[in-house]
Amino acid sequence: MTDRICAAIPAYNASATIGAVVRGSLDHLRRVYVVDDGSTDNTAEMARAAGAEVLCHTRNMGKGQALRTLFECAAADGYEAVVTLDADAQHDPNEIPLFLSAYVAAPSEIIVGSRMREKDKIPRDRYNSMHIARFYISLAANQFIEDTQCGFRLYPLSVIKTMELHGQRYVTETEMLIKAGDSGKFIRFVNVSTIYGEAGSHFRPVMDITAITAYVMSYLTIKWLREGIVPDKPNTYRRGSIIDALHRSKLVSLIFQFITVLTALPITVFFLIEFMIGKDNFASIRKLGVAFKIITASTHALPGILIVGAVDKCLSRFGSQKRYIDDFIEKWYPNIWGRKE
Repeated sequence: MTDRICAAIPAYNASATIGAVVRGSLDHLRRVYVVDDGSTDNTAEMARAAGAEVLCHTRNMGKGQALRTLFECAAADGYEAVVTLDADAQHDPNEIPLFLSAYVAAPSEIIVGSRMREKDKIPRDRYNSMHIARFYISLAANQFIEDTQCGFRLYPLSVIKTMELHGQRYVTETEMLIKAGDSGKFIRFVNVSTIYGEAGSHFRPVMDITAITAYVMSYLTIKWLREGIVPDKPNTYRRGSIIDALHRSKLVSLIFQFITVLTALPITVFFLIEFMIGKDNFASIRKLGVAFKIITASTHALPGILIVGAVDKCLSRFGSQKRYIDDFIEKWYPNIWGRKE
C-alpha cells in the first residue's frame, strides 16, 4: 500500500540542506520529487545528486504553487498520496514511517505532524501566531487541529482532487486543511520533533501571518453566512463553490479579503445575534460545542494584539523582560475544545 506514496519537497535556495532531506526521505520512500522554486543557488543540482526527481520553476512562485506542481506530477505518475517535507531540514525524514502507519489505518484522511508535544522548543512569538491560527482554522475546518502550521504532512491525492487550490505561499497549506475539514474529511495528527535549525525559514512572520489571517476570515465569512440561514449543514465546502469563485481571480480575492478584514468586527456581532435567536443554524459551531460569544470576544480582541505587542516592544527598550502579549493571547484565545497538547 505504501509503494504508491512518494515524498514531495518544495525548495528555494536550500542547497545546504536539501541533499540530506532527500537522502533521508529515500530511506523510507522509493521516489522523492523536489520543486526547485526559482532558486539562485545550486539547490536543483544538490537534489538530483541525492537521488531526487527535480522539477524547476523559472522564477520563485512561492510554496503554494510549488505544492500544486508537486501534486500534479505525483498524480500523473500514478501515486496515491504524498508526504510533504520542508527543504530546510526542520522535519526529520526518519519520522516518515509515522505518517505511513497512520495512512494505512486511515487512507482517506490528511495526516498532519504536530510539534505541540515539544512546544517549549518553539520560539514564543511563533507559538503565539500558531495558537491564534489554530483557533480560527479549527473553527473553519469543523474540528480541532492540534498544529495547523506544520508543513510535515501526508496528503491523499484523492482528497486534493476534491478541492480547488488558489492560495499563495503558505496560505495554501491552510486552505487545504480548511477545505478538507469543511467537506467532511477528518484530519489526523502524529507527533513529530520540533526542529528549528540554522538554515532558517522563508516564512515571513508579518506578511504571511497577515495573508493567512485574511484568507481564514474571508472563508469563515462565507461559511457562516450560509450556516446562519441553512439549518443542519456543518460542511459547506464543495469544489466549485462560491469560495472558489471568489478566489480564482487574484484581484477579486484581494478585494474580498480586504473587505472581510475591515468588516470582521461588526459581522461577527451579526453572526452572534443569528446564533442566539436560532436553534439549528451554525451547525458546525453547535456540533463543536463552542460558545459563539467566545468567538465574538476573541475576534474583537484581534486589534489588541497589535497594541499589546507595541507596548511590549517599547517596554523592552527600557529593559523590561515582561511579555504582556503572552498573557493576552492565552486569555482571549482559549483552548475552547478542552483538548490537551
